[in-house]
Amino acid sequence: MPLQDLPCMSLQGSMLSQSKGINKRKSRGYLSEGLDTECTPTELIQQWSPRHKHQRIITKGKENDNQFVLARRSRRKKESTSGISWDHLPDELLLRILFYLPLQDLLRMSIVCKRWHRLAFDETLWHSVDLEGMTHMGPALQQVLKTGVRRLRCPRSFVEDLHFPGTGTLQIVQLDLSSSIIPTSALESIISRCRLLEHLSLEGLQLSDSIISSLAKNPQLLQLNLSGCSGFSAPALSELLTSCSRLEQLNISWCDFNNDHVKSVVSNLRSSVTHLNLSGYRQSLTLDDVKELVERCPHIQTLDLSDSTLLMADCFPVLAQLKYLLHLSLSRCYHIHLAALTDLGKTFPMLCLLDVYGLVQDSQLPALKKETPRICINSRPFSSIARPTPAAVLVGCYSDRVMWNRQCRLRFNL
Repeated sequence: MPLQDLPCMSLQGSMLSQSKGINKRKSRGYLSEGLDTECTPTELIQQWSPRHKHQRIITKGKENDNQFVLARRSRRKKESTSGISWDHLPDELLLRILFYLPLQDLLRMSIVCKRWHRLAFDETLWHSVDLEGMTHMGPALQQVLKTGVRRLRCPRSFVEDLHFPGTGTLQIVQLDLSSSIIPTSALESIISRCRLLEHLSLEGLQLSDSIISSLAKNPQLLQLNLSGCSGFSAPALSELLTSCSRLEQLNISWCDFNNDHVKSVVSNLRSSVTHLNLSGYRQSLTLDDVKELVERCPHIQTLDLSDSTLLMADCFPVLAQLKYLLHLSLSRCYHIHLAALTDLGKTFPMLCLLDVYGLVQDSQLPALKKETPRICINSRPFSSIARPTPAAVLVGCYSDRVMWNRQCRLRFNL
């Protein structure tokens, strides 16, 4: 049945049809009573008798005008309603149609009927969701997690206390909660049920040892961004880095660390790490830490040690052991002098990018570029290691909604 012809039966309509039937039976009774009497006036007979249908006279051929045929016009058949009923469409076809709806329209469709509600929240439609900037998103986040979402992006969002019942494993593979306001207990209830994480960004959040221990149960983790995080201990960090043996990119800069935390990082990193941001530890990162780091991670391609004020030019022979190093950041390492930078082209034959903000003045930069023509100097002011969105992208532009080089299909629009 087409949507425009959906039945609208009501109690009033059924009672009306019953009253019409009673009146019809009564009229027939009155007709039989009037005709059964002996003295029936002619006017009464004509009044109660049905109207005669006029028969159409059709001539049969022109050769014989004396022959006539009486024919009755056939009744016109009721026109069949055209169109396909939504109720007859299979679930697969309806899911394909719903796949092209934006998030707000999909939610409106879910309140049409029970079947559409079931289809609207099918896990095939909620593969990737973007809830950036959403406020009071506790109930919405809880509903999205139940759909089996695999890619969830909700940075700069506000999440009130979230009670997520159940013990089943979530299907999340990529999760971005950067710079969000979320209680630690709510974050624990989410991370504790994740076992399939491959990309995770919790930049700027308050964590706990329980959260770090839960992250250690995700052996497939490839990229982890904990920049600016706090609230967890050095032993928990060691457990995480030891368990995640496939980790390739790690951003653990500017955390609330002491010397023990830094030692836990450099002593437990795996050789699979190729991109590392360990900046912001002015009085904690030493030359011995750099030596151990180079020994444990010989395949590093991008390394950021900015704001490590204890490092001096004697770290260059150590870093030169990284044969695959392409990008080196030593910004604001003030004990490294300009003269030590002129030979970097020979010391690092593979080096392409060098960031030394705060070490080289604008007037000195042309001379340094002349000495190292193969190296691009001070072209990346922000690190993009393990970050879901490139740091150079302007907020509000189209590519700002990208998460690890891919956009989410369902997006919440403010």
